[in-house]
Amino acid sequence: MPIFQLVLVALIQGITEFLPVSSSGHLILLPGLTGLEDQGQLIDVAAHIGTLTAVVIYFWSDVRTGLLGLPHLMRGRADTPGSKLALGLMIATVPTVIFGAILHFTGLSDALRSITVIGWTMLGFGVVLYIADQKGSTFKDASDWGPKDALLMGLWQMLALIPGTSRSGITITGARQLGYNRTDGARISMLMSIPVIVASGVLLGSGMAIEANTTVIRDAGIVALLSMLSALLALSLMMRLLLSVSFTPYVIYRILLGLVLLVVAYSS
Repeated sequence: MPIFQLVLVALIQGITEFLPVSSSGHLILLPGLTGLEDQGQLIDVAAHIGTLTAVVIYFWSDVRTGLLGLPHLMRGRADTPGSKLALGLMIATVPTVIFGAILHFTGLSDALRSITVIGWTMLGFGVVLYIADQKGSTFKDASDWGPKDALLMGLWQMLALIPGTSRSGITITGARQLGYNRTDGARISMLMSIPVIVASGVLLGSGMAIEANTTVIRDAGIVALLSMLSALLALSLMMRLLLSVSFTPYVIYRILLGLVLLVVAYSS
């Protein structure tokens, strides 16, 4: 694959993964709107591994807390901040794994990869994010996150498997609807991405990686590295902006892009 396309895929994934604008939707649109060869799922998985590394680095303190809490959780105790966080992440991941397996093994995941679907989800879930962000009250922070809220946010996250929805966008929507402030809602959302990306990588990438040749593996490595670097930059910028800026700019972008895609879809 041309180095230009590898760089483009990595930058799109890295910049959009943690912004509420749908990285997977943009990756699907790339070959459809530019005429470039579809990069394939292995490259997509590599890009997600890069962003997974970025979120682990950026939120290492929280990740470390969760990892240290696993032994307590294994003994059936969720009485420490780490074990509570680990339990919450596990609960939040279950709906997505189940729904993802259904889409994968029924072939619906491929059927949903269309400009029409992405246009409607960009538009519709953008409006939903705006309503939740502007109308939702703020009375919770990250310390209030427990099993019930984890399950509810996990159900929201499940919808992100529909292209164009945005995993970060839909989970932040859920967090704001539940009463979390913007910064902690985004923080929880990012931590929720870790087990989901790991599960997705195992499901989609393990078999393809075994069959891949040296060139494809090299391309995947380049994409993973560049995705990680661009994701770190985008994540740092977004978390800083959330201290003073709402999600409205992202909503405007989603609505405009959704309208353009729908015009293209229904006029072709």
